[in-house]
Amino acid sequence: MSHFFRAMGVAFLVLLSPGTALALTGPDCARPLSLALHEHGLLYSSETGSGIDKDVADELIKRSGCKIVVNVMARARIWQLIESGALDFSLSGISNEKRDTFAGFAWYFSNKYYLLARKDAGVRQLTDFEKNPHFQIGVIRSFRYSKNANEFVDRLAAENRVIHASGLDPLYELLAMNRIQGMIIEPFDYSQVAGSQIRDLSTIIDANDPPVPHGLIMSKRSLTATEQAKWRAVVDEMRKDGTLLRIFGKYFSADLASAMVNF
Repeated sequence: MSHFFRAMGVAFLVLLSPGTALALTGPDCARPLSLALHEHGLLYSSETGSGIDKDVADELIKRSGCKIVVNVMARARIWQLIESGALDFSLSGISNEKRDTFAGFAWYFSNKYYLLARKDAGVRQLTDFEKNPHFQIGVIRSFRYSKNANEFVDRLAAENRVIHASGLDPLYELLAMNRIQGMIIEPFDYSQVAGSQIRDLSTIIDANDPPVPHGLIMSKRSLTATEQAKWRAVVDEMRKDGTLLRIFGKYFSADLASAMVNF
């Protein structure tokens, strides 16, 4: 009789569909979860209601089967709520020593950071910008970048040469008015640069940093380590089956999309 039940058990497991198996091991959907998007170039635009992070969020909801309430917030507010546990998720986040104390990450792309500088500033590298005491850099409040870019911004901040804004558009306006002479950008911002007056008056300078991983941000206060691992597995599967490549391929060239997703 015991052999019979063992055989039935094996048969039952074999008959489980992949979706059923995922439901048994997937994220806990017992309560509604929360996720915040932030406005940033191709990552998300409230004007169009679309973007890479919106597509990723939709896929996370579809695969997990969880009810996830999605809102749009300023990036600074997002980090505050993630730290307090009042917000479960956000997207396209990068880690640092402080953030690692309250957030877990599931990496899904990697990209480099650049200095977008006015052409008439005559800047060819970061040090050229730094040497001119009259040059101001513009940054989005609470944003951090790659190692060299962070150190560059921090040194300018120590000299009161940093102007903060809530998003990209105000920084582009300040750059056009010559109120700032540079700002830090990444590939998601290129479309706005290419389609505006900024293209003609600016140049892009490499910060000479390796690509920085970006990922799903998970609050350690609201999600256990076990749940974080489950969400990490969902994101990893999205990379393995080509879903992330297809999403990025909607917004970038095939070569750039592949370089960003396959890291």
